[in-house]
Amino acid sequence: MKENLQNAPLSDRFEHLVALISSPRFLKKEGLGNEVPFFICPFKVSETIDMQKIQYRLVKHLEQKGVAVLSLNLYDICIDILKKNGDWEWLIENEKASSKNELLEDMQSMLDVETIIIPEIAERMKKIHFDVLFLTGVGEVFPYIRSHNVLNNLQSTVTEQPAVLFFPGEYKQSPERGASLELFGKLRDDKYYRAFNIFHCEI
Repeated sequence: MKENLQNAPLSDRFEHLVALISSPRFLKKEGLGNEVPFFICPFKVSETIDMQKIQYRLVKHLEQKGVAVLSLNLYDICIDILKKNGDWEWLIENEKASSKNELLEDMQSMLDVETIIIPEIAERMKKIHFDVLFLTGVGEVFPYIRSHNVLNNLQSTVTEQPAVLFFPGEYKQSPERGASLELFGKLRDDKYYRAFNIFHCEI
């Protein structure tokens, strides 16, 4: 693995992701000990558009290698839930009249991670065969959905296949401070230590 791969050119990171995720060791979840098969793919906010293109290419390349990917965008999931439950139009109509705090509380209630988001993800997982789960749209659903909350609640749902969370920010790990997800490289999204930085994983 190249040193400082996380800051390497996007082409190098893409090659690493293809090689790693398509490897039998990764797909069989070998070498994880007792940890959950969760991986963080951090990237700079300025790279968001490029990373969206890479995610699309990555899915295509992995499919060509016989690796089926279920790619779920948290923002799209939220929109689908709001529309299905009849809350979308209400939100649009009341957005201007509500304060930011009121709107945040309403959305957190309508999109509760444990009772609404995770069951929706579980339902989508049942409908298709896949080898790897991709989770995207993290930045778009902040602050009403927090990354660490999704990962904590997802631990009991995603156990058979590895999951990769594409994260616009930094995943910092240190013996002194533990591990934390820092959204956009500025906002500490509370501590989460059970995932692996995918750029630190050997092929």
